[in-house]
Amino acid sequence: MVPQTVAADRIASSSLTGASVVSVCALLFTVASFWWLNARQGRLQTWEPHSFAAVVHGSTARLRLPLVLHNTGPKPIVVQDLILTFPDEPASHLPLLWMSSPSRLQPGPDEEATLPAGFVVPGREAQQLFIEFEAPFSGFLPEARDYKAQIQVRVGHRTGWRPLLTFTLRAANIIDPDRYTVYKNAPVELTKEDRRRADAALLELLQEHGDGSPPGGGRQGDPPDDGDAGTSG
Repeated sequence: MVPQTVAADRIASSSLTGASVVSVCALLFTVASFWWLNARQGRLQTWEPHSFAAVVHGSTARLRLPLVLHNTGPKPIVVQDLILTFPDEPASHLPLLWMSSPSRLQPGPDEEATLPAGFVVPGREAQQLFIEFEAPFSGFLPEARDYKAQIQVRVGHRTGWRPLLTFTLRAANIIDPDRYTVYKNAPVELTKEDRRRADAALLELLQEHGDGSPPGGGRQGDPPDDGDAGTSG
């Protein structure tokens, strides 16, 4: 009789232990699901622009990029500032600062000046923005070639500048640098006349800047960064 009682106690204890494990697993799953769906800090991502607007006049370069910013997580992300840098260029090439947020890609005389201001990308949503960057003083004066460009961002939940997007800027497509207009950011076969015009116009800008060679020397290291593409928490 005693052995049967001991066996029954063991079976009851085993059932209780199994029920406890199931309960704990269910609780952990519920908490993890809530965090993933409602409290997880996502990442800000964007993609290479297919086009851009540009003007290079004197010692000023201005670029306007169409960007789609997507927040991968449920929590909103506050975008505080943006800059455009050229990591492989000489150190004298200053970053292009965020100067305005126009309402369209094609510049025009009827545009209203919109100063840069922080904005929010809601959780799991995407926003299309047009961001205008400008290099002050004797900053970036492009040649007719491809450049490695990088957009960096400052977000509310992290410190410092963080890389958002690295892409190829095809400055060879800028065939009329004195005119603020739109160009494709894709490899295109320019005619000999267009290539000659682009080379001549950009060379004239470089000669006005100094001795006909790109400003500065040496190479610039990557801008300050304390993480990867990293706007995640």
